[in-house]
Amino acid sequence: MTEETTNKQTQETKETQNVQETMEDYKEELEASYKVIREGDILTGTVIDVSETSVTLDLKYYTEGIIHAEDLSSDPNFKLLQEIHIGDEITATVIRRDDGEGHIVLSKKEANDLLAWDKLREYQANRTILPVKIGGIVNKGVITYVEGIRGFIPASKLDVTFVEDTEQWLNKTVDAIIITVKEEEKKLVLSAKEPALEKLATETSKRVAKVAVGSVMNGTVDSIQSYGAFIELENGLSGLLHISQISEKRIKHPSAVLKQGQTVKVKIISTDNGKIGLSIKALADPSETSEEVLDYELPKEESIGTSLGALLKGLKL
Repeated sequence: MTEETTNKQTQETKETQNVQETMEDYKEELEASYKVIREGDILTGTVIDVSETSVTLDLKYYTEGIIHAEDLSSDPNFKLLQEIHIGDEITATVIRRDDGEGHIVLSKKEANDLLAWDKLREYQANRTILPVKIGGIVNKGVITYVEGIRGFIPASKLDVTFVEDTEQWLNKTVDAIIITVKEEEKKLVLSAKEPALEKLATETSKRVAKVAVGSVMNGTVDSIQSYGAFIELENGLSGLLHISQISEKRIKHPSAVLKQGQTVKVKIISTDNGKIGLSIKALADPSETSEEVLDYELPKEESIGTSLGALLKGLKL
């Protein structure tokens, strides 16, 4: 075999490989070009153009898809240019195979009606925290939209405490979880209270962790219970003064020594588990330890502890 023949065969092999690679590269596009699209089909495409009146999608098909502004969302506060961007993926329903200019016309709203409730149930099951915008004020709460579905947040679930003036929340964005999904009743209820409580608890725990055990502070008796008193400290945190740490003498009830609103000087004796343990007795006897405080158990209604429960009591927003 001559060198010329060998070179020719090598070149032919490379050309064949290039053709095969090219066909492989366009395999998906070729397959897509043969599929039949019908009205009612649900398709997912990539946004390749956005205007004030419509969105254009690449459907991996021989023609592009168009979604007109009125078919994008049921949310009256929806802003097309702010919320849709090139590169976004959108799932929509085919409502016309040809708009007269060769485009497939789709509706995201119709797809939402079919798919959104499944997504909402998934969010609920996973307790997914969703950033939602308050779009309206109604009796006893506010209105928002999730996946294009109208949802309600009661005033009692808008923040860590009951919100009296909901008007101040209009157009604000809050983190919320879904607590009720009833597709047959078109009922969607959310709560921003749980995410707000979790955030507050996290922030409070971080602040508590920075408090130095052994430091002495002034505080005010905020509330008195049978097992001790909650003290609002000068640093804005709250701690528990257990009955065993109030006095060197044994007392039957904290009210025998303390009164609500009274100013007291206390020593920080523990910051375990995000709870601040306090002592008056330790000021008189420096050898006092926190063992008695660490061993007690709060009633269930107080189980969230001094780091959050007492902090929320009287909290004004």
